[in-house]
Amino acid sequence: MSVGKPQQVRATVASTLAFTVCFAVWTIFSIIGIQIKKQLGLSETEFGLLVGTPILTGSLIRLVLGVWTDQIGGRVVFLWVMLSAAVATWLLTYAQSYQMFLVAALGVGIAGGSFAVGIAYVSKFFDTRSQGTALGVFGAGNVGAALTKFVAPFVMVAYGWQTVAQVWAAAIAITGVLFYLCTEDDPSLKARRATGTKPQSFLQQMEPLQHLQVWRFSLYYFFVFGAFVALALWLPRYLTGAYGMDIKEAGMVAAMYSIPASLFRIVGGWLSDRYGARTVMYWTFIVSAICTLILSYPPADFVVRGIHGPISFHLSTGVGGFIAIAFVLGFFMSLGKAAVYKHIPVYYPQHVGSVGGVVGMIGGLGGFLLPITFGMLNDLTGIWQSCFMLLFVIVTVSLLWMHFSILRMERRVVPQLKDLPQDLPELVSESPMTLTEWQPEDKDFWENKGRKIAQRNLWISIPNLLLAFAVWMVWSVVVVNLPNLGFKYDTNQLFWLAALPGLSGATLRIFYSFLIPIFGGRRWTTISTASLLVPALWIGFAAQNPDTPYPVMLVLALLCGFGGGNFASSMANISFFYPQAQKGTALGLNAGLGNLGVSTVQFIVPLVITAGVFGGLGGEPLTWTKGEVTKQMWLQNAGFIWVPFIIASAIAAWFGMNDIASAKASFRDQAVIFKRKHNWLMCWLYTGTFGSFIGYSAGFPLLIKTQFPGIDATKYAFLGPLVGALIRPVGGWLSDKLGGARVTFWNFIAMCAAVFGVLLFIPHGGQGGSFTGFLAMFLVLFVTTGIGNGSTFRMIPVIFRNERMHAAGSDPAAQAQATRDAARESAAVLGFSSAVAAYGAFFIPKGFGTSIELTGGPNAALYGYLVFYVTCIAVTWWWYARKGAEAPC
Repeated sequence: MSVGKPQQVRATVASTLAFTVCFAVWTIFSIIGIQIKKQLGLSETEFGLLVGTPILTGSLIRLVLGVWTDQIGGRVVFLWVMLSAAVATWLLTYAQSYQMFLVAALGVGIAGGSFAVGIAYVSKFFDTRSQGTALGVFGAGNVGAALTKFVAPFVMVAYGWQTVAQVWAAAIAITGVLFYLCTEDDPSLKARRATGTKPQSFLQQMEPLQHLQVWRFSLYYFFVFGAFVALALWLPRYLTGAYGMDIKEAGMVAAMYSIPASLFRIVGGWLSDRYGARTVMYWTFIVSAICTLILSYPPADFVVRGIHGPISFHLSTGVGGFIAIAFVLGFFMSLGKAAVYKHIPVYYPQHVGSVGGVVGMIGGLGGFLLPITFGMLNDLTGIWQSCFMLLFVIVTVSLLWMHFSILRMERRVVPQLKDLPQDLPELVSESPMTLTEWQPEDKDFWENKGRKIAQRNLWISIPNLLLAFAVWMVWSVVVVNLPNLGFKYDTNQLFWLAALPGLSGATLRIFYSFLIPIFGGRRWTTISTASLLVPALWIGFAAQNPDTPYPVMLVLALLCGFGGGNFASSMANISFFYPQAQKGTALGLNAGLGNLGVSTVQFIVPLVITAGVFGGLGGEPLTWTKGEVTKQMWLQNAGFIWVPFIIASAIAAWFGMNDIASAKASFRDQAVIFKRKHNWLMCWLYTGTFGSFIGYSAGFPLLIKTQFPGIDATKYAFLGPLVGALIRPVGGWLSDKLGGARVTFWNFIAMCAAVFGVLLFIPHGGQGGSFTGFLAMFLVLFVTTGIGNGSTFRMIPVIFRNERMHAAGSDPAAQAQATRDAARESAAVLGFSSAVAAYGAFFIPKGFGTSIELTGGPNAALYGYLVFYVTCIAVTWWWYARKGAEAPC
């Protein structure tokens, strides 16, 4: 369908104006937040969280909004976004407490999602030769941040911050209605309606996200856009603090940064159309690295011992120099923003909404995470320039990754590349780490080639999984020490901190379960392990300040769920490498030794937090106090200690593991498990074993502390997870020999007996009890959870292989396909059942906390767990263990 010039101009102008108003609303807290900070007496970190909260919503919602725009059209979605943001901004004026402000800020952030809508909408009116310029014009709507900084300070000083919110709410509502009335549906939507073609499904739109280049572009945008938003929000605070400006002057200077960083995005789009986006990105990163390096240098006095005596001089960046460098930085960041989005419609013309949404989401997350990190760095270092130190690291990493990716591509490219257009999508050849032939059930292949490869992948997978469990469970140790270090959280809040990683980890496992066939085992193991750096580093910073707000700690606890999610993908990955007869042992080793991360964290952390392991780089200690006893404690080491190991393990995964070509499958292929009855039954059983293991691991230290106050929980807490993890391979081995159903059945009976033992030795009404008996019974309980973990995971491949082979009949071709289907389905079930079971990490410690709060003791929770184990015995016997069972295994 042809598009005329008037249609292009109208779509671009209307979208740009709408995005400008949305951006002005999105960044409203950069001005009104300063007055709210004084009103509520917020700390630097609390202020950073308030400013960044709208950015979080606007970032996370971009992916969904981008997909919706491709499906139902930009006009409707744009209108919905602007009206929703208007309501939230108006309701902001009714907030009274910090928590209410945070909730309202989440709603205000919807305005930031408009970027993904506009990118997908505008791009459909232009061809690839002019999309860069058009999207650059649209992206210039970032100038809305400058609009807020110019106008809002004067309105706020004259009438108060509430009036600013009301005026901005009215403006975005009116603009939304005018946009809808003055625009028309995009050409592709009209064509689809004319032919009756259905839009691509959400899952089809997600398929390009398996490409590594999408995530590389996301990192670029994390800097060029995320850092821009972060600085647009942070500069007023920076200028008032570092240079003593009043709010009006700071707002004006911050606007001088924002305006060129917005308007010159148009130039970036034009340059990308004319000279190629790659060239623009090189210039962006090189100049930005130089600017952030200069700005990161704090004021310093030097004394040089000269020939005629000491020579002293002062080195600092004055306010004039700062403004000039900020202008240059904003200019080149604007070029980079346009260059990144020049790639998307060319690389992924049918998936602009989803790819543009995820790139925009990651970039927007930079706008959320960086202001919080700036505040934390200020609290930690006391140096205003620390924010630019961090930005220098990010831009340097981005530059190096881009450069080496280009070199790697050029070494493999065809000789005719020089004759092709500069905006040609990257040429990607099959990785040498991808196994195009993999037949573990073929004995000759397995003995001559397969075994060594499988073992290498297994032994690299194990430390990666161990670190994932360590990060996931680190809060079980951290929370025990928080009260004695001055963190003012009550018992229920502490149980929430111990339980939330389990909740987020279990939820992430649902998604991680299906990612190995989509991304490949090697690539996803590397990415998922590297993601552990985020919570590990942030915990290291937050744990150094007892004034860290509780909401920040909740966010960090949720981020530790990255570690919990890794188990699902790791087990699914290893299951592809081994033949049926050895899956039990292999999965037992991977999970069992990986589970050691729980006991490792509970053994190592109490040791490393008592010493300055990292010297001056690790920060100052806090004073631990209990009664008259005091000591120095480096609680930050609970996070920092894992950082070097995470980096090393991620590198080992990238260079040492393999992807299996035959294991590739879409989500639709794997989703068949939701129709399988035995998937849900095994989820129930695995919740009884692994859910118990991880739940007891998370709640055991606090349970000891609350029931036996005179006992140092850190000395004993690691023992339970240790024996549970070490015995898991034995559970898998026994199941290989005796049958998984038989071992599982008797194991659940032993678990019931162990719970009765715990109830026998636990204090009742605060009286009596025996810690020795309590510890012994809990160790028995951990042993049974470990054996059950191995036996239930041995059952899954057998159940699905037998079921698929029975349906295939005797035809050799059908049996070969059944073998592949069974491997894919059992891998998905392994991951999904682990996701469901991982909720035990939330419900068991939370159950203990609720039981103690309501009844004064954990006994009610233990009786509830006992009833659940009885149902597991019944399920195992009826469907798998009895004579004539439906699926004996």
